[in-house]
Amino acid sequence: MHIVLVEPEIPANTGNISRTCAVTDAGLHLIRPLGFSTADKHLKRAGLDYWHKLDLHYYDNFAELQQKHPKEKFWYIETGGSYYYHEVEYQPGDFLVFGKETTGLSKGLLAANRNQWVKIPMLSTGRSLNLSNAVALVLYEALRQQGFKGMMF
Repeated sequence: MHIVLVEPEIPANTGNISRTCAVTDAGLHLIRPLGFSTADKHLKRAGLDYWHKLDLHYYDNFAELQQKHPKEKFWYIETGGSYYYHEVEYQPGDFLVFGKETTGLSKGLLAANRNQWVKIPMLSTGRSLNLSNAVALVLYEALRQQGFKGMMF
């Protein structure tokens, strides 16, 4: 599995997500511009000693990522999606795409990918979940569907 963060802004979120990716063997793909330096102490602290175990990739824009992975399936996780995150069938190698903390994914990207736009259910009183929580929730559902292959219990 692969996690894509489009223009992440908060270093602690990306640090937490990097740790989740490291312990699940999920690749982490960061789309610039980043709202922080990858040398940021908060980013490193959140990832602790897992940072060196991370399969980490950087891209200047989302199109560059798509060009490098033209045959892979992309799932766009954002409020208002057509399907709930647990209703779709994830396959090994799928890319789970999350937007920046303040604005999410662009309307154009979502409109162009309506059939791969998934959401997480929540009360209408909230705007969204914390990014690192949303990543963990969807990633673990995808891994559950695949039988947690290679993971220890």
